[in-house]
Amino acid sequence: MKMKLKLRTKAVAMIVAFALLLMVATITVSYFAYERSLNKSYGSLADKLTGTVAMMLDQEVMEKYIDVIMEQYTQNPRPEVTDEAYYEAFAKLTDGEDYAALFQQLKALKEENEVMSLYVVSIDPRSESAVYIVDGDDGEMGCPAGTWDIIYEENAGIFSNPEIGFPAYVTNTEEFGWLCSGGSPIYGSDGGVIGYVMVDISMNEIMHELWMNLLFLFVLQGILTAILLAIMIYAINRTVVSPINHLSDATKLLVRDMASDAQSQTGTESELSRLQIKNQDEIGALCRSVQFMEREIKEYINNLAVVTAERERIGAELDVAKHIQASMLPCIFPAFPERKEFDIYATMTPAKEVGGDFYDFFMLDDRHLAIVMADVSGKGVPAALFMVIGKTLIKDHTPSNRDLGEVFTEVNNLLCASNSEEMFITAFEGVLDLTTGEFRFVNAGHEMPFICKKGEGFKPQKIRAGFVLAGMEGIRYRAGEMQLEVGDKLFQYTDGVTEATNSQKELYGMERLEKTLSDHAQMAPTELLPAVKADVDAFVGEAEQFDDITMLCLEYKEKMES
Repeated sequence: MKMKLKLRTKAVAMIVAFALLLMVATITVSYFAYERSLNKSYGSLADKLTGTVAMMLDQEVMEKYIDVIMEQYTQNPRPEVTDEAYYEAFAKLTDGEDYAALFQQLKALKEENEVMSLYVVSIDPRSESAVYIVDGDDGEMGCPAGTWDIIYEENAGIFSNPEIGFPAYVTNTEEFGWLCSGGSPIYGSDGGVIGYVMVDISMNEIMHELWMNLLFLFVLQGILTAILLAIMIYAINRTVVSPINHLSDATKLLVRDMASDAQSQTGTESELSRLQIKNQDEIGALCRSVQFMEREIKEYINNLAVVTAERERIGAELDVAKHIQASMLPCIFPAFPERKEFDIYATMTPAKEVGGDFYDFFMLDDRHLAIVMADVSGKGVPAALFMVIGKTLIKDHTPSNRDLGEVFTEVNNLLCASNSEEMFITAFEGVLDLTTGEFRFVNAGHEMPFICKKGEGFKPQKIRAGFVLAGMEGIRYRAGEMQLEVGDKLFQYTDGVTEATNSQKELYGMERLEKTLSDHAQMAPTELLPAVKADVDAFVGEAEQFDDITMLCLEYKEKMES
């Protein structure tokens, strides 16, 4: 119900807002259009009337009275309106039959044309004022000769161009209301402008009619809008709100229906699937889409149950594989507690449940210790299986008296013969003679080891890296050798250490590894590897581990007696 009110309210609000905007726009446009038409019509009337009156007035009489009145005015321009002596002087100048006839003529024209005021003024440029010559109004509104008024800025053009007169303009004042005023020039005997016939036409009545028409238009639009609003609300409720509410109610019941079907296994038809919305528009399309979604969800849930069961089975098997893999790598330390000549420690942290890295160490005989560090391409189960094959072959083909290059050559050929997945292994194998300290090694594309001489820091041992194992059949590998002294340490690792990446996509790198190893060079292997792993973890932070991290450290502690 809440959604029903909310949707209807929104629809009503939008319609009302649109209707109000339309009403305001219509009335505003109508007002300005009508006002413009009125102003133009009344302005034209004012211009024609004053132009006609200017031609009807007796030129000689007008010129005589304008001359005497303006001569008197220029002696005392812009006097106080309460100066009675000032107006008495003008009354004497206009006390004659000609002036009376002029007044009667203007009065008759004023009454005949039904205008508010009709009068003649002359302009005094020095005082920038208009001086009344004769006014056709004999009531309280009339202005006697000599009355002056200022020339406003909008009409100041007459000072430089008298022929333009006073173009018609409309004003709305508190005293007179709406007026249309204008004036036309009166020409003297020499052809120059000597004065202006002015007219004020009241527009109060027509403006009142304008506002009444606008009010009628507003009421009419209001009634039509209310009718339209009722029709649209009914239509929206029937075609939009009601179907959406039915769809909403049916959708809410969908979860309940699915839960009951899951418990009873009845597979009964849901309220949503029985819903019939016949709209051939977006609402109908939405209903059909939701019904399609319901079918897809049910199918997905059924498939998900199967997939979940399969995933749980695979997870259990991977967990077993993880333990099997861990058990295949030497994981009991100390590995050779009875041997005092060396100390060895190794760790592997897979990126997935099972990894592709592996390490190994074993005694070839009483005086020779072999170590192996390798990294299989790829991750997960395929890499783990290939790791088992590689680890077994390397260990089985490493006798104490055999050249390590020949060992990797033979192992490579065997791996290539059964490598349909085209995987490869980077590997490093070394054999330490516990009696002499001689360390023989072979490298198949693996990282170079770090060597720490007694009392010094770790340094990378630059050795030649051969081609990877299982990459190409027929590759011949060559062994190398170095001399380890008592107190020396060897650190070997996979690229998961140096290529560990933080959230800024920065690599851990060789330089940081070398510094970390050197900072902890005095530690025993069992302490050194956790220190390196802790620094890698601190560098990576919350970023995901993308590769297996495997490390091995061998310390040559004392020579074996021969």
